[in-house]
Amino acid sequence: MQLSERIGRRLKLQDLHVLMTVIQAGSMGKAAERLNTSQPNVSRSISDLERAFGVRLLDRLTRGVEPTALGRALLDCGLAVFDDLRQGVKNIEHLADPTVGELRIGANHFLAASIVPAVIDRLAASHPGITIHLVAGDGRSNLRKLKERELDLLFAWKSPPYSEGSLAFEKLYEESLVIVAGARHPLTKRRKVRLAELLDEPWVLPEGDIGPVALSIFGSAGLEIPRGRVLCFSTDVRLMLLESGRFLTISATSMLHLPKERPEVKILPVDVKAPRVPIGIFTLKNRAVSPVAQLFSDYAREAAKRMTRIEK
Repeated sequence: MQLSERIGRRLKLQDLHVLMTVIQAGSMGKAAERLNTSQPNVSRSISDLERAFGVRLLDRLTRGVEPTALGRALLDCGLAVFDDLRQGVKNIEHLADPTVGELRIGANHFLAASIVPAVIDRLAASHPGITIHLVAGDGRSNLRKLKERELDLLFAWKSPPYSEGSLAFEKLYEESLVIVAGARHPLTKRRKVRLAELLDEPWVLPEGDIGPVALSIFGSAGLEIPRGRVLCFSTDVRLMLLESGRFLTISATSMLHLPKERPEVKILPVDVKAPRVPIGIFTLKNRAVSPVAQLFSDYAREAAKRMTRIEK
């Protein structure tokens, strides 16, 4: 009997789920607690899997267990299997009732404060029964969640580390960066401002994967990064600090127009030489996209057209 046929007859999804839990928990005892079962039952499931494959899947150590190379390969397979099952259930639910569903979106802090809420607002208005989970965070963290199938799609700009072969990317528009101040800042009354004049101004600058892109504005002009600065992940906090009329910040153009116009913030007339950044949706290749994720992508394309018109 061939290996694939033997596994097809003997492999149980429950045993695969137990293996995944053991590897994630780090021990059979902890896995038994999570699964609300006994440790002998957990051990039996692992033994059945190892007999089915004819290989050792776990190294038993004094401090717990660690997956062998074969065990980690089966873990990756299990993640894909259970993810496909979840996606299949979602598809069936959506086909039965197109007004409901669930979607998990990742976005960096810039986009989570601009175009993404605009897309979500339109989607929620048309499909109020859809549940949306938005994870705003550092790009590397969200990229890991996408690869581990904790996210359905990732809204981000195309730059390292998003160039991996396992990712599919749909470009929606190109984002430009601008220097902005609160409406009461004295520099907003100027017709032209040189970037070098702003180095001694108080700045509130973005952190995370957005930071290097934003700071490239200074490098492109051959200037040092301002020394007096506040570093902050939150877009909302940066905008609040601008209201005092003291601080400057670097912003994506979309943030000034979506999900609403921001008259309290003004773009300074500074010649910014930083390159435009492609913005779009990342998904995993060879992973089925749910109907709800497709709906989100459709609304995102509409929002991108609006952004393109604003840029012109």
